[in-house]
Amino acid sequence: MVSRQLEARGIRDPAVLAAMRTVPRERFVPQELIAHAHDDNPLPIGSDQTISQPYIVARMLEAAELDPTARVLDVGTGSGYAAAVSAELASDVVSIERIPELADAAARRLRSLGYADITVLVGDGTLGAPEHAPFDAIIAAAAGSDIPPAWVAQLAPHGRIVLPIEAASGSQELIVATVGHDGRLVRRGLGAVLFVPLIGEAGLKRGRPGGRHRRA
Repeated sequence: MVSRQLEARGIRDPAVLAAMRTVPRERFVPQELIAHAHDDNPLPIGSDQTISQPYIVARMLEAAELDPTARVLDVGTGSGYAAAVSAELASDVVSIERIPELADAAARRLRSLGYADITVLVGDGTLGAPEHAPFDAIIAAAAGSDIPPAWVAQLAPHGRIVLPIEAASGSQELIVATVGHDGRLVRRGLGAVLFVPLIGEAGLKRGRPGGRHRRA
């Protein structure tokens, strides 16, 4: 998976590649899909949600530029896979999920795998987790129409926000945003993607139902 899907498509960060090798992706998919756990596509995990394809997870984490001291907010826990990979790269991960059943299952799974440094919360991810802020990176596995203001407020100096942004046309682009010296957000596009909608108080405002599967 790492050599054929990640290195071959340009993922170069050795720490990200090592983390992707370390986390057992097959532990984060339904039993009946284990044979496809390492395929280059998203897989359903229930509740109309998916586990993102490996390349997208690696691409987002590489863009986040995590270091061993980083504190991360992972928006959209899902199966817990991205949170686990983040925990291999950072010191502390807070993951927030709006669907209680997914959050509970992910928390149990992560505990069973020994990820004691991951806190799983149930709530509105668009509001962030102010009680755990500031964060060196905020990474979202769902597409919004803009960056929620709460995330900007909870970002540490020199922190990075990585998320897909959906345009009025319905197209989505993965972006990485930082706060410049003048206090304004500086954004850089990373390419076209397709994610489920970011649902919440500061999420997708156009009301488009969106697709069920996240894919590059």
